[in-house]
This record gives sequence, C-alpha cells and structure tokens, in this order.
Amino acid sequence: MLNLEHLSKTYADGTRALSDINLSVREAEIVALIGGSGCGKTTLLRLIAGLDRASAGTIRLDDEVLSGPHPAIGIVFQEPRLLPWLTVSDNIAFGLDGVSAAERKARVAHALEKIGLVEHADRWPRDLSGGQQQRVAIARAFVTNPKVLLLDEPFSALDAFTRASLHEHLLGLWEETRPIVVLVTHDVQEAVTLADRAIVMQPKPGRIFDELSLSLARPRDKSGLPFESSVRRVLSALDQSLNPPQKQPQREKDRQAAALWW
Repeated sequence: MLNLEHLSKTYADGTRALSDINLSVREAEIVALIGGSGCGKTTLLRLIAGLDRASAGTIRLDDEVLSGPHPAIGIVFQEPRLLPWLTVSDNIAFGLDGVSAAERKARVAHALEKIGLVEHADRWPRDLSGGQQQRVAIARAFVTNPKVLLLDEPFSALDAFTRASLHEHLLGLWEETRPIVVLVTHDVQEAVTLADRAIVMQPKPGRIFDELSLSLARPRDKSGLPFESSVRRVLSALDQSLNPPQKQPQREKDRQAAALWW
C-alpha cells in the first residue's frame, strides 16, 4: 500500500504548492489525480517519485518510509524521454541491469509483443511516431515490474485515436502484474476510462477536495450510462473545486432558496 501522510510542500520563495495531503492507495488500484492548473498534481507525483523533497509529512510504501528515488517506483513523463542512441529494444531494457541476459531478453520480447512493436525492435526512437515512442516509454516502465507506477499526463500531447489505443496498451500491461498506478491527467474521460478512483484536487495551496469511486467493470463502455454518469460526477466535483471557498456557502443558499421557490 502507498500512504501519503500530512504531506506538504512549500518552495523557497514561499509558494505553498501542497498542504496536508492524506491519501492511501491500495494494492492493484489505479488512482487519477485531476484538478485545475496549479493544484500541485505534478508536484505530488515528484514527491512520490523522490525527485523532490516534501516540506512536511511522510510517504510510505508498505512499511518503508521513502526519502528519495526507489527501485520499486517507476515513472512515465509527458514526453517519452527515450535515449536516442539506443534502439527500441535497448530503451525498454534500460532498467534491467541486474537481470540475467536470458531473462532480460524474454522480458523485452514480451513487452514488445504487448505494445505491438515487435517489428520495430531494432529501430531508433527517431524513426517512431509520437504514439509509438510513448508506447516504448510505458513498456520501459512496466518491464522492471514496479510496485508503483507514476504517470504524469503521458497521453496529453496525442490525438484522441492514439490516446485511446495507448489506454488499451497500458491496461494490458497493468493486468499482468497489477501495480499501484497514480495517474495525473486533465482529461475527465481519461480518468474515468482508466482509474478505480478519482482524486479531485483544489489549488492555492494544492489539497484534496474530493475522492470519487469509479467502480465500473473493465473494459469500460464509454457509450453506457454508468460511464456518462461517472464523467458527470467528476465534472461536477471539478466545477465545485474551482470556485473560491467563500462562494460555496452562497451557492448552497441559492439552491435552498430555489427549492423553496419551486
């Protein structure tokens, strides 16, 4: 289990990026962090990855307190960040130094098959499309069998068709080892398509506004009423999270007055 306990982050210039984040993510759970710009989603991901240090609070993976990068935690960024001097196969194998040659070869071959790039194994990253490069980045993250996989808007720069295809590849890889996945996204439909739970964040400072269960069967039917209902629930929470706190009581009064009127 991944536990974030009273996590806060204040930068040297006094900017409060995160305030008192408390979140537990269960084994095999996919959680989507969603919220307006500046609510600290990427900052939170960087703290979990050990790429930045919290100002207060604790991050635990099972019973271990994390204080820096950890081999059990993988991350995929917005851009693929492939090494241009390595082939597709070698990029996927990059984190497998401690694995035997036979095991390394088998894992890479299986990953290539899962992402549909077997025929591109010996090509260079520059020869691939953006979607293909991101598939390689995802395979590279999964091939090490991480306990936790962090995804920082890895599909945001892609067209809708490519994004949908990558969702399928991601879930196909996840089904095999079922790591904890924490996904940062601005796309509500993407959150509902992939996640078991949506964590809606609120800015200035970044904090958790609401947690919404997305208990839909996989694969998810995007044309069905349960999917549309879940999208509306997340959109409603997002809308409320972006309103200044002082306006929310007035909105409640307005709703009560409208109910009395009718």
